[in-house]
Amino acid sequence: MKVQRLAFLLTVCLISVGLLVGAAIGAPPPLEAWKPAFDPSGAKYKCVVSNVSHPDIKGVYTGFAIRDELWKRTNGQIFLDFKPFSMLGGEVEVLNQLQMGAIQGMGCSSVAATNLGPRFGIVNLPFLVDSFEKLDKFVASGQIFDHFLMAMDHQGIMGLDITGYGNYGWATTIPVRSLKDAKAIKFRTAEAAVNQLLYQAWGFSPVAMPWPDVPIALKQGVITGLDHTPIVCNISKKFEDAKHFTYINYAQGLFIWIFNKAWFNSLPADLQKTFKEVVHEVCAKIRKETVQQEADQIAAAKQNGIEFISLSKEEMDTLKKLGDSVHKKFAPEINKLYPGDTYRPANFLEEVDGLLGYKP
Repeated sequence: MKVQRLAFLLTVCLISVGLLVGAAIGAPPPLEAWKPAFDPSGAKYKCVVSNVSHPDIKGVYTGFAIRDELWKRTNGQIFLDFKPFSMLGGEVEVLNQLQMGAIQGMGCSSVAATNLGPRFGIVNLPFLVDSFEKLDKFVASGQIFDHFLMAMDHQGIMGLDITGYGNYGWATTIPVRSLKDAKAIKFRTAEAAVNQLLYQAWGFSPVAMPWPDVPIALKQGVITGLDHTPIVCNISKKFEDAKHFTYINYAQGLFIWIFNKAWFNSLPADLQKTFKEVVHEVCAKIRKETVQQEADQIAAAKQNGIEFISLSKEEMDTLKKLGDSVHKKFAPEINKLYPGDTYRPANFLEEVDGLLGYKP
């Protein structure tokens, strides 16, 4: 009887711990709401595509929109099996899966993309592509944007287009009204070189961390701030713990839609053409919708009591001045050319600076 009672108590304890851990981690919601309205079992070609975030974010939902349009336009020949919510892991490990061909595609954040394509880091440089208007100008730049998308070509990965998730700022557990306040914050940043360089230049101590680890770290105080956007913080419920947001608007949050070249080249020529057309059309539509989504999510967060704060012009000027050192330090990586590059500018960063009117 004692053994049975002990076993029973142990089982109850394990179940309780499991429930607590599950609640703390927050298991990703089921994909029922986004399941396809068709039976994909007959597809001739399958493309598994990963993303770390929530498909309520327009820039993430792109994966499902591409899936449905591809199915229609290829008459059911290609099924894009989209896996959001970090279902396949954090971005660094998923990038390795993509390079090896274990998966075929990824909506990769621009911050993490620098791990295999340093040139992608140009969009993370502070106060360069720092508005929706400048992003549109960058995308419409022809060979400049095409050269940007070639950043991972030497790794066997092709970039096709981008979608966004808004303007970067600081979501914090205590209000940040000055740079002095910011120095007391333990900021989580992506596992990315540009972000680390930037926060060091600003005199902060960043904590590089995979996105799936953030919820627990925020709740436990391992981090007290996020380098992120209002769209992401509101939809992914980070504002439940970080109830203050300081506008910085130093860069646009972007997802770069990248695919394994060997897999893509295995498709017939007509399907390759359709694949590219669908990605471009869907991404262009989503980029427009993201502008309104940011305004809507900020309004919703304010209604729920989230405080939005602006720094003084003097302190913003300080951030810009300090951040310029990152442009100089990372320029060699951005300007590096690879054998597959058809456009070979003498100074790519300088060209983008001129296009977007960047001045230190």
